[in-house]
Amino acid sequence: MFLFDMAIASLLAVSASDTAIRIADVDITASFKAKSNLQVMPLASSSFFMKDIERQQIGSIAGFAGVTPNLHIPDYGSKMTSSIYVRGIGSRIDNPAVGMYVDQIPYLNKNSFDESLWDIRRIDVLRGPQATLYGRNTIGGIIGITTLSPLNYNGTRISLEYGNGNSLRTSASTYQDANGNFAFSICISGQHTDGFFTNEHTGDRCDWQNGLAGRARLVWRNLSGWQVDNTFSIDFSDEGGYAYAQYDTVARKTLPVAYNDECGYTRTHLVDGIVAQRTVGNVQMQNVLSYQYLDDDMRLDQDFTAKSMFTLQQKQSEHIVTEEITFCNQNQRLNWIGGLSTFFKHNRMSAPVTFKSDGISELILDNANAGIQTAFPDASILFAEDEFAINSHFTTPVLGLAVYGQAEMPFFGNFTLTAGLRLDYEHIGFEYRNSADINYRFTLTMDKFKPMRTEMKGTENVSFLEVLPKLSLQYAVNGQSIYLTASRGFKSGGYNTQMFSDILQSKMKTDLMGSLGVYFDDGIAVTTVDDVVGYKPEHDWNYEVGSHLALFDKRLNADMALFYIDCRDQQLTVFPSGKSTGRMMTNAGRTRSFGAEVSAKASLSQIFHVEASYGYTNATFIDYDNGVADYSGNRLPYVPEHTVSASAIANFNIGSRLVSNFSAQLGYTGAGRIYWNEANSVCQDYYSQLSASVGAGGSKWGLRLWAKNITNTDFCNFYFVSVGNTFLSKGKPARFGLTLNLYL
Repeated sequence: MFLFDMAIASLLAVSASDTAIRIADVDITASFKAKSNLQVMPLASSSFFMKDIERQQIGSIAGFAGVTPNLHIPDYGSKMTSSIYVRGIGSRIDNPAVGMYVDQIPYLNKNSFDESLWDIRRIDVLRGPQATLYGRNTIGGIIGITTLSPLNYNGTRISLEYGNGNSLRTSASTYQDANGNFAFSICISGQHTDGFFTNEHTGDRCDWQNGLAGRARLVWRNLSGWQVDNTFSIDFSDEGGYAYAQYDTVARKTLPVAYNDECGYTRTHLVDGIVAQRTVGNVQMQNVLSYQYLDDDMRLDQDFTAKSMFTLQQKQSEHIVTEEITFCNQNQRLNWIGGLSTFFKHNRMSAPVTFKSDGISELILDNANAGIQTAFPDASILFAEDEFAINSHFTTPVLGLAVYGQAEMPFFGNFTLTAGLRLDYEHIGFEYRNSADINYRFTLTMDKFKPMRTEMKGTENVSFLEVLPKLSLQYAVNGQSIYLTASRGFKSGGYNTQMFSDILQSKMKTDLMGSLGVYFDDGIAVTTVDDVVGYKPEHDWNYEVGSHLALFDKRLNADMALFYIDCRDQQLTVFPSGKSTGRMMTNAGRTRSFGAEVSAKASLSQIFHVEASYGYTNATFIDYDNGVADYSGNRLPYVPEHTVSASAIANFNIGSRLVSNFSAQLGYTGAGRIYWNEANSVCQDYYSQLSASVGAGGSKWGLRLWAKNITNTDFCNFYFVSVGNTFLSKGKPARFGLTLNLYL
């Protein structure tokens, strides 16, 4: 379905790719709010163009994380777990800490972030809070993705890629300009992999993956001065994932992946967005309207062992509508931008936890009977069921409204003062319905099983009004600049859903035993809805000084930044103590991060180029006492202290009709140390990976041989505790493959 909305806008620009195909010199940024040359803006950023994306085989958002300072996007097991960390700010579940835009359409649910990337013209990463212009959940920054448009390329592209693990990626697309006023493109892509990790219990690969995606784009020009760009995309993926291996804390070794119940994730994401623009005098006007639908289904063997403990199936159905109207004026005396934005999303989720025979015994009956037998030594409770479900249903409508403005005022020739302010209002509703039905028998007094229903229902709602200012001062001369910036960001609050099974489980045991007057400690720290239902928004102030340099006739371009982040009510994902089955979001009192970033690109000659980046983050708790332990002074978990990358690139122009160019690249990335818990008792040390590629091409074709993690570095992406057991998720081993591109 295509949306048609007469609206308003301007397309800004991106430098043309230097691949073998010819792309018109039309620059387009991923956002109307950002200049095409981010180096003239008072912020820290990294940009990747089509040549970089194809050379480095970037096929997902995680692909450019390793070469961006202080950006960390680990693989937590599936496309659902798209966690992003920047400068010590991040999120494992619920709301993201980084905003993502694809062709100016905001993706509000982080479950949709990890989609297949193909025919990507440009990727921009803006680090630090961007809330004044972009609003909620951009506390760590913005990722903007611009796809290839029929406005700047005409022709057909075909790509075929094969690698180890029986991994296949393919895409085909055509871009046509029909009559000068109408252009269109149609694209389709698919992927498959058998995976790299084996579940030793079943003997099957557990991280297999299949995907299919399509994109259609229509562009109208000269419609009474309007330009309208309508993009429809759909992405389907089905995968196994979750190669979680138990870690033996006594022997200090990782055991094989071995669990008995199904794990997997299936997702369908549909987006239809329209961008309309017009210029009247000095004012550029834009309207962005989108509809998004997300349907996903996560299946977990939640104990990740060979026991029949318990499973989780979480299904979501979410509808999102967004609209933003923006006006901007650019002249030499005063540049300004302002706008109105609104969104509405409605999420329905079902998340039944099914307890099986071992789980019923170990997590429910053993504790219950231990309590009963303090009073009745020969008595016990029995269940008629070998398994039963704790059913959970949640409905979460969210409405957001915002108004914002920002102005740039040059003064004293080379100085520019930028000031902005945003008012952001959000209202969140929450309805929960949880129930469990069992048949039980108390052996001392009951000859037959008796049905019992345990139930919880309720509604909650909360509203936030956020004031989000920004102030920066920049001095620029001869294409170089130094800047000072202070900005405020926030990440939305919300409601926990993944602890309700624990609460109902505890209530069930209490109901069973209450009539007998026997009470006990079941080892679960949270036992009421009030303990877990909500968490507050997270706020931060980012103070930054940085510089953009262009030296030696612009053969060396470098960016540097120092930052300090004061964060209040930082949202943390925690696992309650005892043999709990869920996890929850809570707010730490106060944290702070400081660090540095530097990146550089140098042209040593017309043939040889080098690129390097380094990021350092020191992120600690200033005030965090969860009632069990005081973690003040400890490092924040999941955040790498160092991120390092370096690349050496050689491009040769051969001049032959058949083979016109040859290129080679050697790359290095490193990250660590990463602490896995608030106590800082376990961590991933610094680790390195090497990559390389060689390629050749002509005007109609390109062929590239590539390899990643050449040294087969052994490292961990993720650590967690479930039902008292410790688990690790390993990073992918060495991968290699061949990519063929055809340009027709």
